[in-house]
Amino acid sequence: MIGAVVRVIGTSLAEAANIDGVVHMTNIPDGKQVLHYQCLGYKERNDTLMFPLVNKDTLQVYMEAESEEMDEVTVSSTRSSRTIQDVPTRIELISGEELGEKANMKPGDIKMLLSESTGIQTLQTSATSGNAGIRIEGMDGRYTQILKDGFPLYAGFSGGLGLMQTPPLDLKRVEIIKGASSTLYGGGAIAGLINLISKTPGDRELKFLVNGTTAGGLDASGYYGKLYGKAGVTLFAAYNGSRAYAPDNTVFTAIPFYQRYTVNPKIFWYPDAKTDVIFGINALYENRLGGDIHYILGQHDTAHSYYEDNKTTRASTQLEMRRRLTDSSTLTLKNSINHFDRIISTGDYTFNGTQSSTFTELNFVTHKNKLEWIAGANVFTDQFSEVKSTPIPLRNYTLSTFGIFVQSTWDVSKSLIVEMGLRSDYVVKYGNSLLPRVSILYKLNGNISSRLGGGLGYKTPTIFTEESEKIIYKNVLPVSPDSNKLEHSYGANWDVNYKTSFADGKMTFSINQLLFYTHLDNPLLLKPAGVGLYRFANIKPHIDAKGAETNVKLGYGHFKLFLGYTYTHSHIHSGDVYRETPLTPRHHTNSVLMYELDHKWKIGVEGYYYSEQRLSDGSTGRDYWLCGLMAERIWKHVSVYVNFENMLDNRQTRFDTIYTGSVTQPTFRDIYAPLDGFVANAGLKLNL
Repeated sequence: MIGAVVRVIGTSLAEAANIDGVVHMTNIPDGKQVLHYQCLGYKERNDTLMFPLVNKDTLQVYMEAESEEMDEVTVSSTRSSRTIQDVPTRIELISGEELGEKANMKPGDIKMLLSESTGIQTLQTSATSGNAGIRIEGMDGRYTQILKDGFPLYAGFSGGLGLMQTPPLDLKRVEIIKGASSTLYGGGAIAGLINLISKTPGDRELKFLVNGTTAGGLDASGYYGKLYGKAGVTLFAAYNGSRAYAPDNTVFTAIPFYQRYTVNPKIFWYPDAKTDVIFGINALYENRLGGDIHYILGQHDTAHSYYEDNKTTRASTQLEMRRRLTDSSTLTLKNSINHFDRIISTGDYTFNGTQSSTFTELNFVTHKNKLEWIAGANVFTDQFSEVKSTPIPLRNYTLSTFGIFVQSTWDVSKSLIVEMGLRSDYVVKYGNSLLPRVSILYKLNGNISSRLGGGLGYKTPTIFTEESEKIIYKNVLPVSPDSNKLEHSYGANWDVNYKTSFADGKMTFSINQLLFYTHLDNPLLLKPAGVGLYRFANIKPHIDAKGAETNVKLGYGHFKLFLGYTYTHSHIHSGDVYRETPLTPRHHTNSVLMYELDHKWKIGVEGYYYSEQRLSDGSTGRDYWLCGLMAERIWKHVSVYVNFENMLDNRQTRFDTIYTGSVTQPTFRDIYAPLDGFVANAGLKLNL
């Protein structure tokens, strides 16, 4: 372990491990001495030894990882049993420790957690209700697939509020794959996928969090998990809410009034050494009301009458059964049933619909020597039913997708690992898609490695996109297989990773450089279709996004510095028209400096820069900075924290408009910067 520091307590003796992970120490006083071991990312430990040592052999010291971010973690998004350093697919982890830090900043949802990652952008799709979508590497949010423990729970109509309705307290880690991932997960994973991995029961774990904000927000959540012999249970419950908030007497709410209740129990049963059965239920209810702040506060009149009311109910089940047939092969059956209701009301307009979806999969995994195989088949159904309330034809649809897939991972040598996959999906009424994919991992030595990957993808057309969400689906005509077709894509990415240490191992350094490219044919865009009407059309010829990501990590003692830069060049090619994709900053930086002292203090400062962005109305949104400060004091079972977000108070309403027209009948513009401005929050966490 490069850079591990060994100190002899009570003396000035201290040395750091060299590039081979070896520490040489001399002149240690005779007698009983306490040695303290410390390494970035690992739990500190003490050993008491008697000097001079009787055994002259090199002393082996083992340290335990602080979080799942270390290389030992076995990732699940590739469906293999490999550790992250041996997976050819490039996977980024947001570990339990970082999840805890981000929960201090925004414990009610995962929007901030994802938006502060390099190459990921979250977009607010509603100026008043705060709905948000996500973009990876410059691609629209519908091209990113969001999973919960490998289940597709946030797609179509239910995806518009998915980021805002997922608290992070019960998450073990988040796995992010950028680039085409459709071989294993089907349509929708063109830009990448985000897999939210839940905690599993072990030793008793009981956690509570209470948080309040200066904008009137309140969060209260609890998590319990324990393994009882052959059975275990986890239970997560949360209340998240806020009063309506409009800074500096702005007319429209920057944060809507909302109340959300979430409960998620899961049962784990291990009847024998070869069988696992997991069953979970996720239930949620939310009322979200935004709009004219005077109306929300009960001061409505003819001059203040605009509002947007969202009522949502989400219920889903997840069942997973695993049977280990041999020491090297496993058969898994998965099933989920999802039900999502949402009613959007804005005075003279109501959009009321129900999405019901199911997912069933059977897969087989086997590995022997240097080769691993994964094969399976799945069925995905998605049905949307609308309650008619306008003259617009009903936007009802039923989609059924049947898929088969196979993937192999081959250890060609110690330095070369190749992963190849092939999937065939048949979408009823839209046809078949063949999706090959390949990834290669090459390890030059212990310091330098590189990954190259690429594949094909597709997306089934529906009306649920960022464009239609922005206008709450008003006057949007139905999508039909008679007039629309599948969107198809191909893409590739290549990265190089380098890690080393300096100053006799006291400073650690790593850098990752990624290049990416995605090409999308027949992209589905919203177009005017007569007076006040809109229709989705597959344009020609294509959309492409290319760019680069740079991530740098520095560690020295109790300090950690993270630096990131994203360059994104995304364009829409429509006939002879060549224009930049709206709401895609060309340059984006993220920087975080953390100070952690012996599990007692955590202090962090962060800064994020967004360059100018082209807006959908042809104008340009200005660049801006976001800065924050967080501090946490930790005891054995209790910690308290305070967080100052957007300390520069940069918000769009300070330097640009968010609507045109009148206050009673506004037409909202693109939201490219925060609306809430400077907000502080503080909270208490209990670990009992």
